[in-house]
Amino acid sequence: MTARTDVEKALLGHATYRSLGEQRLTPAEEKFERARRTSGLWLAPLVAAIFLALPLDMAPSQQTLAGILLGVVVLWVTEPVPIPVGGLIGVGAIVLFGVVPADDALAPFGSTTIFTFIGAFILAQAMLKHGLARRFAFRILALPGVGRSTFGVITAFGAITCVLSAFVSNTATVAMLLPTALGILTVIAKLLQDRGLVAEDFDPTRLRVGAALVLMLAYGASVGGLLTPVGSPPNLIGRGLIEETTGERISFAQWMGMALPICALMFVVLAVVLLLLNKPEIRRIDGVEEYVAQQRSELGPLSRAEWNTLIAFGITVVLWITPGVIALVAGTDSSVYETISGRLDEGIVAVLGAALLFLLPTHWGRREATLNWSDAARIDWGTILLFGTGIIFGSLLASTGLAETIGTEANDWLGLSSVFAITAFAVVLAILVSETTSNTASAAVVVPIILPIAVAADVDPFVPALAATFAASFGFMLPVSTPQNAIAYGSGVVPITTMIRSGFGFDILGAVVIILGLPLMVELVGVG
Repeated sequence: MTARTDVEKALLGHATYRSLGEQRLTPAEEKFERARRTSGLWLAPLVAAIFLALPLDMAPSQQTLAGILLGVVVLWVTEPVPIPVGGLIGVGAIVLFGVVPADDALAPFGSTTIFTFIGAFILAQAMLKHGLARRFAFRILALPGVGRSTFGVITAFGAITCVLSAFVSNTATVAMLLPTALGILTVIAKLLQDRGLVAEDFDPTRLRVGAALVLMLAYGASVGGLLTPVGSPPNLIGRGLIEETTGERISFAQWMGMALPICALMFVVLAVVLLLLNKPEIRRIDGVEEYVAQQRSELGPLSRAEWNTLIAFGITVVLWITPGVIALVAGTDSSVYETISGRLDEGIVAVLGAALLFLLPTHWGRREATLNWSDAARIDWGTILLFGTGIIFGSLLASTGLAETIGTEANDWLGLSSVFAITAFAVVLAILVSETTSNTASAAVVVPIILPIAVAADVDPFVPALAATFAASFGFMLPVSTPQNAIAYGSGVVPITTMIRSGFGFDILGAVVIILGLPLMVELVGVG
């Protein structure tokens, strides 16, 4: 008799990086996966070796870094080894081939983003362990009209993510909502199972509806982050560089006036892309409202552990939001904002919030806290390693000058001379750079390249630089492109091939929206 899948165990106690033997695949899928993973064993070193042998006119350190990075990207795409290991191999190669010393290569592992991951993952672990994520999931599904279709669930969840990420760090938004997304997926998976719409031993981590939901969370945060100047670090970087070069100050209201229509259109495009490429196994989920009402009544009142988790989570979110609120009131140039945003660093806030879980007791007599260390040890350390290696490569792209070389060589080859051409180049370059490094690094690298290119062509640099700033928040194809992607991939329900396919489609359409829509909105708002 076929064993019945334990949906909660599969989704909430997942292993992110699974070998072929750990997955249930059809014969055709297994053949493809075996070929894909085997090809990486010879293709990655071959691609790197060919590039290193080319007689290119660039600094040796830049060519070596580029060759290693190409090989690592092949490892990430083909997965002959777990993706975090591919990144670690690349970091080792950087040092062995003399690009930079070991201490310089490994320094970015101390990035605040890494500690944001650790703290947020521990908070998420508490939400999953004590059922708070499941309670949140039922609350969202209970919203009027939302729980009747998978389309309604996915778009509503995406809208919530977009609004939150306009004022809260994109990474923090995704980290705090992922447990709820997994809770929602658990409910849908159980409905599919109870109605006999899937096999008894089905793998809930391979549901298309799950991939669409979690990718909507990750990509929606990036879209929402464009809405305000404080929504994402690239916005502040780009705005500062534009003001320094052109003397044009973009106010909070002007930024939102430009960004709101673009973000709205991007959200529509995102929903269409994700739902077309990851068509949910079921459209109508009739009966879910009654099911949700029944489950909510069975949950009963909040337990002590849930209250403790909610307190730690609430304090963390308030501290995450505080710099954005101060920016709204006092402006990003005020000394108050600079002091508060510096001290309430999101990584420090995340680990302090997580630390509360080990202090708030559930049973004082037995000295039992909300979490113990064995719970924390179960967080996805692979994703943390993966993004750490991504930060290393991003840092080296800038420090070795490779990113600037790519930009200037491409400009010389293309011979850009018009606003439209330079804007299109800026968007494409920013997206390409952000695929292999952080959004922040992408903005810091690409915007300074675009500004002098536009000035040299006797073109107003405002629109191209602003387009590069917006496009720096893209890069949706790989887990290392953004922290949001890494968290989504770390959920275990988004295969790398699904992320690449969905991310590529949204990269292309999003670039078109920026190239065509941003100049129009700049004209309508009257800035620049």
